[in-house]
Amino acid sequence: MCSWSRFLGFSFFLFFLFTFSVPWVSASNGNVVPLEVAEAEKALVLAYDAVLEAEEAGANVSGLLARLNLGGEYLAEAYVWVRLGDSESAARFAGLCVEVVGDIRGEAVGLKEEAHGWWVLDVSVRLIWSVFGMIVIVVVGYVVWHVFRRRYLERVLGSRPEVVSDES
Repeated sequence: MCSWSRFLGFSFFLFFLFTFSVPWVSASNGNVVPLEVAEAEKALVLAYDAVLEAEEAGANVSGLLARLNLGGEYLAEAYVWVRLGDSESAARFAGLCVEVVGDIRGEAVGLKEEAHGWWVLDVSVRLIWSVFGMIVIVVVGYVVWHVFRRRYLERVLGSRPEVVSDES
């Protein structure tokens, strides 16, 4: 029984030692992200996805990327104000972010559709020129073969030796 009581006493000692020696971390209300900032982040992510799709389609998105960069700066500033505890300034910068990236999605979709239209036109032109080229090659080949055949036959038939009777 003595060993159990020592074990129990040692366990209580370790419990209190760890309880008071390990710093406890708790969340405070200042670390909660306001709704405006979360909505601004969502708008920025959706705009980024739309710009990425437009770029993959071959559109020139350099102007949209500059505006996305500005929106990202506003969002970063909003997060700085959230950490400092000023929710009014954070909401103002989140609003600026939403305002900047608000119409980027529509423009990106328009650029994507325009790039797709140019791609269809490019494929159509290449297809037409390929068919035209094949027709020209076949016609020129036929004409060259026909002319070559005619000249060959004239030369071969024209150079037949005459049969001469043997007069001796």
